[in-house]
Amino acid sequence: MYQKSQVHFLQYSKEIGCDRRSTVYCLFTYKSGGTHRLRPRSFSDMNFFLETLKVLGLSVVYYLEAFFRLFVPSRRKSVDGEVVLMTGAGSGLGRIMALEFARLGARLVLWDIDEAGNLETARLIKETHGARAHTYTCDCSSREEVYKVADRVKREVGDITILVNNAGIVTGKKFLQSPDSHIEKTMGVNSMAHFWTCKAFLPAMIAANHGHVVSIASSAGLIGVSGLADYCASKFAAVGFAESMALEMLAIGCDGVKTTIVCPFFINTGMFDGANTKWPRLMPILEPDYVCRKIVDAVRRDQVYLYLPRSIYLSIALKNILPVKLGVLLGEYLGAFDFMAKFKGHGKKSN
Repeated sequence: MYQKSQVHFLQYSKEIGCDRRSTVYCLFTYKSGGTHRLRPRSFSDMNFFLETLKVLGLSVVYYLEAFFRLFVPSRRKSVDGEVVLMTGAGSGLGRIMALEFARLGARLVLWDIDEAGNLETARLIKETHGARAHTYTCDCSSREEVYKVADRVKREVGDITILVNNAGIVTGKKFLQSPDSHIEKTMGVNSMAHFWTCKAFLPAMIAANHGHVVSIASSAGLIGVSGLADYCASKFAAVGFAESMALEMLAIGCDGVKTTIVCPFFINTGMFDGANTKWPRLMPILEPDYVCRKIVDAVRRDQVYLYLPRSIYLSIALKNILPVKLGVLLGEYLGAFDFMAKFKGHGKKSN
């Protein structure tokens, strides 16, 4: 009799789709004559419902918070006493950011492949703010050199608390006219260098649950541009790496190490000399002092994304929702086909 009942129960549980996690429910409905036909597959159905409800509720909260922050920005944190490592510090945006962080009381560690330019940045920091900056000559595209110089920094200065991956190069050639060595160098400086510097300095930040990693990418890391295939690829990689790294830290509960991803349009540092913007009022060539102020402010407010100018936010949103042909039409309208037509550049590292 027992075996017969057991067989009936197993047949019934199979019929209504129960598994081991919902055996109690199966037994209850079986003893009740099988009249409860709600058919829950498992307790995971309830988990799905509860988690979905949680996400919907928090979505409302986070949207309200974002709306509130439009009018009441987050408070700025102090960077006084923080140890800031700036790659590409020998010229352009890197030099200007180094001077700004020094003004705010941070200790500066300057990296650049251009020793003379790096020393000049250190001299300006000393002259302007009376502070000493530590200078190191380093080719950030070389993994071995990054690790070697990083070990020196740890011995001579200590742990880095704010890492600014700023070094960058551009060749400005169409893909099929770009020598392989130039493509490899572009990827090495603009993206792979971020891997090596983070490998070197991030563990100490995670151990202390304190720090900030700033990735100076580009609007060309969000949308493709004719004549910048290698540059766009390198900046897309930098954005993807920074986003993934941030998620990995959150997954282990390390919420004290912040990340900021910066995606500006062309900056007037000479790096994109000759590049053309079709509609300057809509997509202006940015002045480095303005970009610097925005970046440092974003770091102090723990802002995750910074796109400059603000029209970039709209452009990226449209890219993701418009039909492809319409997106191409708008790209042509904005001058994406001709940005680099008269490019000269100066070949030096900057943003």
